[in-house]
Amino acid sequence: MIAADNPEPGAARLLAVSGTGKIRHLPRSALSLLFSPGDLIIANDAATLPASLTGIHAENGRPIEVRLAAWVAAGDPRHFIAIVFGAGDHRIRTEDRPAPPQLLAGDKLELGPLTAVVERLHGYPRLVSLRFPGPPEQIFAGLAQHGRPIQYAHVPEPLALWDMWTAMAAEPLAFEPPSAGFALDWRTIAAWRRRGVGFASLTHAAGISSTGDAVMDLRLPFDEPYRIPAATAAGINRTKAVGGRVIAIGTSVVRALEHAASLPGGLRAGDGLAQGRIGPKSKLRLVDAVLSGVHLPGESHFELLRAFADDRILDRISLMLEAWNYRAHEFGDSVLIERQAPGREDYIESPPGITATSIWAGAAPTP
Repeated sequence: MIAADNPEPGAARLLAVSGTGKIRHLPRSALSLLFSPGDLIIANDAATLPASLTGIHAENGRPIEVRLAAWVAAGDPRHFIAIVFGAGDHRIRTEDRPAPPQLLAGDKLELGPLTAVVERLHGYPRLVSLRFPGPPEQIFAGLAQHGRPIQYAHVPEPLALWDMWTAMAAEPLAFEPPSAGFALDWRTIAAWRRRGVGFASLTHAAGISSTGDAVMDLRLPFDEPYRIPAATAAGINRTKAVGGRVIAIGTSVVRALEHAASLPGGLRAGDGLAQGRIGPKSKLRLVDAVLSGVHLPGESHFELLRAFADDRILDRISLMLEAWNYRAHEFGDSVLIERQAPGREDYIESPPGITATSIWAGAAPTP
């Protein structure tokens, strides 16, 4: 697959997979035509933090990069879980980045206007808990002044922070963008509402997608806080009561909703902490379909998709994405997967060049 190397959407595409395994190739603009009256779309409205901080290890003066990776307490910038690299920048593949200088509890890291103190190590040379002394407003100001968005080598040019914000970005809680949301704009949302398709949001602190260490990556995703507004919880309950579907824009929305639904008493508004992985053995309680980016087998995002479709369908999807040169990563194309209907398979591909209009012929479609 081709790595999307800039935030310009261009002629973005959508691979849509029905609950019976039917595959359609669509322009991503066809999202405005999909879904039925009574369905509810839910997006993650978290804005992305400037979570990459360059600096030096105070004890020996060697250069480092700190990537903030998880909150210890949501919204409190005095404590983070972080990944620390040695010299280099995002143009070097994450897995090729050198290790940082040896880190010990109590070490200080000078990061522009901020100082971070290593509180503890977590079994890997570069996975640490950090404490930022000072009042929260001063720390946030330092992050805004010195920090940059986390980037990877497939996007060589430095990105501005706003390149990592979706159209509905609000509270800055995410460490990397909830990138499925890049597929949405307010015109699409307005088109859904005109057709009786609902739209709501929640806030989920989307974490990092790679640590550069294959073993440490098995721990991803880290625990991630979320907040479900009362209006969103009520909308979900109404949707389910009338037989509508809940469609998650991104894996972070799936994690938040399914974790909330698993708690005693089921889905409720409020704060929570999404823990563990969703995978092939997970029972989905709320989400009927997910819009995601193009992910590769083995990635934690791909593992979550295995809760929606079995490996035969996902293998076919992967082959199709490769054969049709879909673009991967956060600025790439999109995949819509409806939760698989047990015992039903109907693999059908639409030919190249087909349009959403010719597929749906003006009807109110379902993916």
